[in-house]
Amino acid sequence: MRYDGGHKRDAWIVDTLGRYVDFVPVCPEVEIGLPIPRNSLRLVGDPQSPRLVMQKTGEDLTARMRGWAQGRNAQLADEGLCGFIFKRASPSSGMERVKVYRDVPEDQAAKAGPPALTGVGIFADEFMRHFPLLPVEEEGRLNDPGLRENFIERIFAMQRWRALLAGGITPGRLVDFHSRHKLLIMSHSVEHYREMGRLVAKCAGMDPQTLAQDYQVLFLTALSRLATVKKHTNVLQHVMGYFKNTLSPDEKQELVEVITAYHDSLVPLVVPVTLLNHYVRKYQEPYLLGQWYLRPHPLELKLRNHA
Repeated sequence: MRYDGGHKRDAWIVDTLGRYVDFVPVCPEVEIGLPIPRNSLRLVGDPQSPRLVMQKTGEDLTARMRGWAQGRNAQLADEGLCGFIFKRASPSSGMERVKVYRDVPEDQAAKAGPPALTGVGIFADEFMRHFPLLPVEEEGRLNDPGLRENFIERIFAMQRWRALLAGGITPGRLVDFHSRHKLLIMSHSVEHYREMGRLVAKCAGMDPQTLAQDYQVLFLTALSRLATVKKHTNVLQHVMGYFKNTLSPDEKQELVEVITAYHDSLVPLVVPVTLLNHYVRKYQEPYLLGQWYLRPHPLELKLRNHA
């Protein structure tokens, strides 16, 4: 809820994504004891280390917000979070480009020039420091189809990773996890996939906790790299190679044409992926049946319809 008692409800996040996730609500201002309605807050001072102040009174809430955030983050660590959505432009919860105003008297504000769009909300800053690898986004940026698909793909990957950790890391289970995520990782970073392959190859002799930590860093870092049309095209062509001895000449030609159409931005990613899923089921290609790349999130979210 906003400082003035209104709201910025996002129907897609609440009604569509909400069918597949459980939300943990966090409202920094209310949780540090501020009322609704209240005076608005703003970031003021050094853009690299701004203060959080009440706009009309000038009351400094920086220490209060940071102290609360550190304790709240410790609580959130026990929630098993798979991602976090911040509020765009919020002085507490904006993850980037938050306005930072110059620290001048009110009667000189008009001459001080425009605010710097370089700030990070106080809570968001503490949160991202505490959870540096957790998938995060702002609700405004989720209107971008590419950013939305990347974020949702990552939170479902995070859920699968947490499920693996809950069952206990063993070399065999990690090899299977890595194998099933091969194409998904390649669509983000071939370089990270190769590095992860070297780690998995020697996992039998590693301490399980160290292995899990090292793999997690590489896995989540890889998926944070945005997939591109070029990367997806390379993966689609790689998948096509698994059918070189099974597809008929007409089927091969159709697949080549569809992948080319995607590469040329004539059709969205869902078109070649749907055709590949059809061939996977038709020919029961065992390796591809387990690949998360072909179904990384619920189809009902329609995330690849615009990618």
